[in-house]
Amino acid sequence: MELNNLKPAAGAKRARRRVGRGIGSGLGKTAGRGHKGQTSRAGGFHKVGFEGGQMPLARRLPKRGFTSLTRARNVEVRLSELEKLPVGEIDLLVLKQAGVVPNDALSAKVILSGKLMKKVALKGVGATKGAKAAIEAAGGSVAAE
Repeated sequence: MELNNLKPAAGAKRARRRVGRGIGSGLGKTAGRGHKGQTSRAGGFHKVGFEGGQMPLARRLPKRGFTSLTRARNVEVRLSELEKLPVGEIDLLVLKQAGVVPNDALSAKVILSGKLMKKVALKGVGATKGAKAAIEAAGGSVAAE
C-alpha cells in the first residue's frame, strides 16, 4: 500500500443529490420544494419563529423569571480551605489574598465540608448552619454579616 493508492472505502462517498434534473431523478419539476409559497421561490426566507405575521408564540407567552448576573460571583468555601489559612481573623479580603476565592467575588459562604481543628473568627463571610456549629465547636466565632 502506498499513499498514492489510498481510496475511500466502497460506498463511503455518495454523489450529491442533483435536484431539478427531470422526472427520472425523483426530484424533478418542483425539486423537493413543494408547490407555490414563499419557500418554493428563490430568495424565499423568513426569520426563525416567524409565523406569517401572526403574533409569534414567544411573544404570546408571558415573561417569567430572570437571570441573576451576580450568581456566579457568590462563592462557597470549604472548612478544609479555612484550615489551611495562616490567619485566624477571616474576611472576604483575606480569602481573596489567599487565592481561596476569585478576586471578582462579591460574597462568600462557608459550607460544612472537611474538618476544622483550629480557631477562626469569620467577619463579613456567611456560614451554613452545620459550618457555624463546626467553627464554634473548634472554639471560633461567626460574626453576623
